[in-house]
Amino acid sequence: MIELKDISRLFQVGEQTVHALDNINLTINNGEYISVMGPSGSGKSTLLNIISLLDQPSSGSYRLNQQDVTGFNDDQLAKVRRENIGFIFQFFHLIPRLSTAENIEMPMILAGIPAVERKHRVSAAIASVDLSDRADHRPDQLSGGQRQRVAIARATIMRPSILLADEPTGNLDSRSGIEIIELLENLNRQAVTLILITHDQALGDRAARKIRIVDGRIC
Repeated sequence: MIELKDISRLFQVGEQTVHALDNINLTINNGEYISVMGPSGSGKSTLLNIISLLDQPSSGSYRLNQQDVTGFNDDQLAKVRRENIGFIFQFFHLIPRLSTAENIEMPMILAGIPAVERKHRVSAAIASVDLSDRADHRPDQLSGGQRQRVAIARATIMRPSILLADEPTGNLDSRSGIEIIELLENLNRQAVTLILITHDQALGDRAARKIRIVDGRIC
């Protein structure tokens, strides 16, 4: 469960203080499917960064799975992220020189998982995104939709309970975009909490629960 209480995030731009998030209160239950929408600059990505522990609030408290993570140091935050959260971004962020299998394997290498288990889990993950015939291909040998499938397999290889997707279809054609959303929704049906940031109203409307942010506030 994600519990944000009175969360604010301030940025100093010259002499001006910008309220990227302004007194946010939000609870997300395990297994929910939520879309977060709003105009550019509304605070959507800042909210995602707070939830993902990539940024810390200026004030307020954040409890993740009943644990207050607000004051955690960098090492503690990294551990919580690794054990709980998967990330999918608009621009894939794959390592160009690595193959599909090697990109997917990387989080497990960093986590110190033994090679035998890594091999088994990578094989299963590649099959789950229908890329078994592309295991040895580098990102530049894949289509945009295939690269996003690799990114999804990498994001879920550590079996996170929360999946954060920031404009995951933004660089894809409409057909590939629908395929990616359906893949994410299938993960949600397997009890993964799915939080989707999108500008696309049609995609946002697919979520069971919709949140709109304007000027750093939920409205």
